[in-house]
Amino acid sequence: MPITNQQVAGHAFLRQMYDDSYFPDHVVDQGKAILLRLCERIEAEQPSNLESLYALTQAATGEFNLLDREFVAAGSGIETVAREWICDEFCFVASAYGFMDADAEELTSGRDW
Repeated sequence: MPITNQQVAGHAFLRQMYDDSYFPDHVVDQGKAILLRLCERIEAEQPSNLESLYALTQAATGEFNLLDREFVAAGSGIETVAREWICDEFCFVASAYGFMDADAEELTSGRDW
């Protein structure tokens, strides 16, 4: 399903991670795919409130929890700086879909990175 939100479609997800050689591109690609799937789900399910949005973002956070293992296996990991970058992307997504009052911590609650 193609992304219809033009702000999201033109966004370079996880650009900072791609720019940092510590993070292998093939694993960052998987993170980008998680974020794009989140956007697709938001467009398909059209959550009407923050609770519904948080359910979607928490599922994506669970995928990032699993992805951290891939980073570690590749000699990397989701550490402090990467955690901030990823959380910023979740905030961008929420804002792009009109959830300006989404809580940054709640968007990725359940994270273990």
